[in-house]
Amino acid sequence: MKGCQFYRQKVIGQYIVDFYCPKSALVIELDGGQHYGVAGKENDRLRDEALSKMGLKIIRFSDRAVFENIDVVMEVIWGHL
Repeated sequence: MKGCQFYRQKVIGQYIVDFYCPKSALVIELDGGQHYGVAGKENDRLRDEALSKMGLKIIRFSDRAVFENIDVVMEVIWGHL
């Protein structure tokens, strides 16, 4: 994708992100059901805040969106590169 290298399950600070593109400083997270409860949302908020302070852009997709609408997911990612 536009010549960008992506790493899967990349350690960044104290976190492990789903996908990371250093060239674009982009983190892609795929969220399952555990992310939609109160505790999951708060954990994600704190994590995103910490990663943002490192200069990273975080985009999140539900795992369902990936399976049901991959074309839209890819367009969004493409737009961030």
